[in-house]
Amino acid sequence: MTKKPKILLVYTGGTIGMVKDYNTNALKAFDFSQITNKIPELQQLNCAITTVSFEEPIDSSNMNTKYYVMIAEMIAKNYEDFDGFVVLTGSDTMSYVSSAISFMFENLQKPVIFTGSQLPIGDLRTDAKENLITSIQIAASTENDEPVVKEVGLYFEYKLYRANRTTKINAEQFEAFASMNYPPLAESGVHLLFNKHLLLEPDKKQNKIIFRKKLVDDIVVLKLFPGITKKVVETIVNIPNLRGIILETYGSGNAPTEKWFVKLLENAIEKGIYIVNVTQCAGGSVILGLYETSSELKRIGIINGKDITTETAIVKMMYLLGENLTKEEFKHYFETPLRGEISLN
Repeated sequence: MTKKPKILLVYTGGTIGMVKDYNTNALKAFDFSQITNKIPELQQLNCAITTVSFEEPIDSSNMNTKYYVMIAEMIAKNYEDFDGFVVLTGSDTMSYVSSAISFMFENLQKPVIFTGSQLPIGDLRTDAKENLITSIQIAASTENDEPVVKEVGLYFEYKLYRANRTTKINAEQFEAFASMNYPPLAESGVHLLFNKHLLLEPDKKQNKIIFRKKLVDDIVVLKLFPGITKKVVETIVNIPNLRGIILETYGSGNAPTEKWFVKLLENAIEKGIYIVNVTQCAGGSVILGLYETSSELKRIGIINGKDITTETAIVKMMYLLGENLTKEEFKHYFETPLRGEISLN
């Protein structure tokens, strides 16, 4: 008889962990050690669930690199004792934090599933129960005594996505997330169906997990818009101690060809600031050099973000800046899929 998978449920904060006090109508944090009382259906799952919570739940708007490390440490500390992990955070910044965790663990061999909800767990019409039950079921899913998922996923409203491919697209609908450039890893209907050919397979030769927690956050996002002034760009590229810029360009990576604009970026690159080109479009990819408006960027050595999301570009840059790489190595690793975050072609 195969043993029951052991799942660690990590609550950091967010809407999912709120219950209404019906006397005052105020929302208060839910005690996750009582989770099976609130959701008795969890007892039907073939797994043993242990819960751990942040001492003080944090709102996802206050999420930062310190909390990324706290979440990663909770997983790292319990990695050998559990078969899968479900992390509950606020949905507003979930794409950022789940992407960060995907880079902080190299050679991950177990599922780490992020989920949350648009309505509190105690709400009559909540989406929290389904999201939580299915996330735990995914984390506990095995085949031939091995977990089906061996990567960081994000589950929301009947779909499991690769976490570092997601963007929050809606603050009103239950279907809050999209993964424009990569299909869902699993879909939950009458049956829970995994698209196994899309799942990451860790390198069998590298079976030791490496936990990295050095993140450098001296970076900025520069979103282009028609009419952006020299003064604005100049101010941004000259931020003291700046290490990296995520440049949100138009379409397939296009930007103004005005001499002052290109020169400011070129000077920044010469000073050792890394600049990554990502598209403002929800879907699609940067193709440097496709048009004249991006060939100048290619010439000055801007890094091609390809079809990476802005959220993932930010955390990948934080991760790579902490690795003491040469200029050539940084460019190579940024343009190479490390955790399935960008497409090869």
